[in-house]
Amino acid sequence: MNPSQKSQGEQIVADEGAWLDYRDQMTYGDYLQLDALLRAQQPRSDNHNEMLFIIQHQTSELWMKLMLHELHGAMRHIHNDVLPDAFKMLARVSRILEQLVHAWDVLATMTPPEYSAIRPYLGGSSGFQSWQYRCVEFAMGNKNAAMLKPHAHRADLHEKVMQAYEQPSLYDEALQLLARRGLKLPATHLNRDWREPYVASSEVEAAWLCVYRNPEQHWDLYQLGEELTDLEDAFRLWRFRHVTTVERVIGFKRGTGGTGGVSYLRRMLDVVLFPEIWSLRTNL
Repeated sequence: MNPSQKSQGEQIVADEGAWLDYRDQMTYGDYLQLDALLRAQQPRSDNHNEMLFIIQHQTSELWMKLMLHELHGAMRHIHNDVLPDAFKMLARVSRILEQLVHAWDVLATMTPPEYSAIRPYLGGSSGFQSWQYRCVEFAMGNKNAAMLKPHAHRADLHEKVMQAYEQPSLYDEALQLLARRGLKLPATHLNRDWREPYVASSEVEAAWLCVYRNPEQHWDLYQLGEELTDLEDAFRLWRFRHVTTVERVIGFKRGTGGTGGVSYLRRMLDVVLFPEIWSLRTNL
């Protein structure tokens, strides 16, 4: 081929006027800080499968960073009665959880012998210690003081987790909104210690029942209830997929973080985040 002639691919690039010289421009890699991001995968063994394990958990942490960003935004908007924006953010969190559910499909390609080969290199590290996941749990209302302790050795992280622990949860903000709209809620649930685990209330269920029995009158609150339902539905699926993947890969061995592994994760399946949103359906 004559050097002056362009291949079809080169001609397409030329026709489109694509920029090819980036000496004085910010690039894709610059904007996303890809050099630092792609250097963060440092396997401790020479086992081929450790890269999968690292990337699975690093990408999960990135998604959780976005989850926290969206949850905090949604809670702020609910607090300020700006519900359309809150709905958008809650829907986005539900879609993020779908991504995390499907991520377990990739990790499930790791067989028990493959995991056993890399497990000695993990030491005591465990997803149980994820400070971002703990902040997600606290924001969703699953408060547990014991879960502060794994972060006590890092003052900066302990402060972040403590802040999430002490603040009202997403559901607390939703109930405050219902009260501002004139629905009757018990003082025990409106003026409580936000650090304590949430306890279901028949009076709170009655308030939600009023919303669900009169959706035209309380349309945005009804939408809020369904956004919360979608969110917990997605969160339950994520937890369930976590349990089945762990059982598939390690069986009933104890977790690297010291828990019973599958037995601990199964107990977490019983935690209900927004109880009255679910119980009201029986009484509609």
